[in-house]
Amino acid sequence: MLKIENLDVSVNNKKILDNFNLIVNNGEVHAIMGPNGVGKSTLSRVIMGDTNYKVMSGSIVFDGDNIIPLTVDERAKKGIFLAMQYPMEIEGVSNQDFLRTAISSVNNKRIGLYDFILKCEKGAEELSMNKELIHRSLNVGFSGGEKKKNEVLQIKLLSPRFIILDELDSGLDVDSLRIVGENIKKYKEDNPNTSILIITHHPKMLEYLNPDYVHILDNGKIVKTGDYSLAFDIEKNGYNDYKNSDNDKYSGVICSNNIDVPEIPLSYNLTGDKNNVIPNALTIPAIVNINILNNFNCFNSLTFNFLLYLRLF
Repeated sequence: MLKIENLDVSVNNKKILDNFNLIVNNGEVHAIMGPNGVGKSTLSRVIMGDTNYKVMSGSIVFDGDNIIPLTVDERAKKGIFLAMQYPMEIEGVSNQDFLRTAISSVNNKRIGLYDFILKCEKGAEELSMNKELIHRSLNVGFSGGEKKKNEVLQIKLLSPRFIILDELDSGLDVDSLRIVGENIKKYKEDNPNTSILIITHHPKMLEYLNPDYVHILDNGKIVKTGDYSLAFDIEKNGYNDYKNSDNDKYSGVICSNNIDVPEIPLSYNLTGDKNNVIPNALTIPAIVNINILNNFNCFNSLTFNFLLYLRLF
């Protein structure tokens, strides 16, 4: 499904990925663990098409097509989805309108309002979400757990084939983690050919998804590849035993010379309030109702996750 070969990536003239290689086959679940600043989230953003990162060489092939030339929305339409660690709030755009626009864009046809409402309410019920959240401004006033559940609701409605979970488990309490984990597990069971790439620091989320492979990144390299049990060894003993060790090669998977990701400039919310921002948020073009999003470029978890964001007039 996904094959990354000899990928060199830089940002602000600093190389982050150097001759990076990764293979994820249909239906496989891979987990990437490692200390902060080793390039885990960088990989997810490059796959998604974040233009803040410059691809110097190499290829990212998805279903036989090199997707590097593709825009964010084109990658979304191919079935790639990124669940963000920090979903952003957007005042003035209802969760319902945004979800419906995203579904219509991905499927290249307008979804009927009645069918959409039924799907939304069913998904919200399965996630133990307050149904009123569907009608409120996107993520505005949502708790951390509600924002993460909203990410999973997007997965349920948009039906992606390749899912990247970038620390989706961070900030979740025990009950919310269980609900999120069980819903993603159920989605995978219903869609066995879907592949999942999990970026996490903790093995609890992996209990629900039982990854085929766990990779440890340190100093820009995959220093260890193992099965599910490797995550519990990390939880117990930390990463010290895997630092500066020889790189284990696994089906062409190599990760080298990642460095700390430099900060990306802050983005603004729709009100233009400079004090209401999310650090390191990305600004991606999008197309929404001009009456709702007038003359602002903004970022939101759904738009980048689903890799749909609209260019405003």
